[in-house]
Amino acid sequence: MALHDIVSPLPGTFYRRPSPEAEFYVAVDSAVETGTIIGLVEVMKQFTEIESSVSGRVTELLVEDGDPVDAGQVLMRIEE
Repeated sequence: MALHDIVSPLPGTFYRRPSPEAEFYVAVDSAVETGTIIGLVEVMKQFTEIESSVSGRVTELLVEDGDPVDAGQVLMRIEE
Protein backbone atom coordinates (compact mmCIF):
# COMPACT_ATOMS: atom_id res chain seq x y z
CA MET A 1 0.00 0.00 0.00
CA ALA A 2 1.19 3.48 -0.84
CA LEU A 3 1.27 6.45 1.51
CA HIS A 4 -0.09 9.73 0.18
CA ASP A 5 0.68 13.13 1.80
CA ILE A 6 -2.15 15.65 2.17
CA VAL A 7 -0.58 19.13 2.08
CA SER A 8 -1.86 22.59 2.89
CA PRO A 9 -2.54 24.62 -0.26
CA LEU A 10 -1.88 27.92 1.54
CA PRO A 11 -0.41 29.34 4.74
CA GLY A 12 -2.74 29.94 7.68
CA THR A 13 -4.19 28.19 10.71
CA PHE A 14 -5.22 24.54 10.38
CA TYR A 15 -8.40 23.33 12.04
CA ARG A 16 -9.34 19.66 12.38
CA ARG A 17 -13.02 20.44 13.00
CA PRO A 18 -15.62 22.92 11.72
CA SER A 19 -16.20 24.54 15.14
CA PRO A 20 -14.79 24.20 18.67
CA GLU A 21 -17.81 22.12 19.77
CA ALA A 22 -17.79 19.78 16.75
CA GLU A 23 -16.12 16.40 16.30
CA PHE A 24 -12.87 16.18 14.32
CA TYR A 25 -13.30 15.65 10.58
CA VAL A 26 -10.93 12.67 10.71
CA ALA A 27 -8.67 10.84 13.16
CA VAL A 28 -5.96 8.21 12.85
CA ASP A 29 -7.53 5.07 11.32
CA SER A 30 -10.45 7.03 9.80
CA ALA A 31 -11.52 5.79 6.39
CA VAL A 32 -11.69 8.56 3.78
CA GLU A 33 -12.89 8.78 0.20
CA THR A 34 -11.64 11.11 -2.51
CA GLY A 35 -13.24 14.48 -1.75
CA THR A 36 -13.72 13.86 1.99
CA ILE A 37 -13.13 17.08 3.96
CA ILE A 38 -10.22 16.45 6.31
CA GLY A 39 -9.76 19.95 7.73
CA LEU A 40 -9.85 23.71 7.21
CA VAL A 41 -7.19 26.36 6.71
CA GLU A 42 -8.12 29.85 7.89
CA VAL A 43 -6.50 33.01 6.57
CA MET A 44 -7.90 36.38 7.68
CA LYS A 45 -11.32 34.89 8.55
CA GLN A 46 -11.55 33.08 5.17
CA PHE A 47 -11.88 29.31 5.59
CA THR A 48 -10.71 26.90 2.88
CA GLU A 49 -11.84 23.29 3.07
CA ILE A 50 -9.06 20.74 2.61
CA GLU A 51 -10.20 17.58 0.85
CA SER A 52 -8.58 14.20 0.50
CA SER A 53 -7.29 13.60 -3.01
CA VAL A 54 -7.27 9.81 -2.49
CA SER A 55 -9.36 7.09 -0.86
CA GLY A 56 -7.83 5.14 2.01
CA ARG A 57 -7.13 5.24 5.75
CA VAL A 58 -5.56 8.07 7.77
CA THR A 59 -2.29 6.72 9.17
CA GLU A 60 -0.66 9.84 10.62
CA LEU A 61 -1.72 13.34 11.74
CA LEU A 62 1.21 15.75 11.53
CA VAL A 63 -0.57 18.98 12.56
CA GLU A 64 -2.72 19.64 15.62
CA ASP A 65 -5.98 21.58 15.71
CA GLY A 66 -5.18 25.32 15.71
CA ASP A 67 -1.56 24.98 14.56
CA PRO A 68 -0.10 27.45 12.05
CA VAL A 69 0.80 25.87 8.71
CA ASP A 70 2.75 26.88 5.61
CA ALA A 71 1.80 26.30 1.99
CA GLY A 72 2.99 22.82 1.01
CA GLN A 73 3.29 21.59 4.61
CA VAL A 74 2.20 17.98 5.09
CA LEU A 75 -0.95 17.83 7.24
CA MET A 76 -1.54 14.09 7.32
CA ARG A 77 -0.75 10.83 5.55
CA ILE A 78 -3.26 8.48 4.00
CA GLU A 79 -2.57 4.89 3.11
CA GLU A 80 -4.22 4.02 -0.21
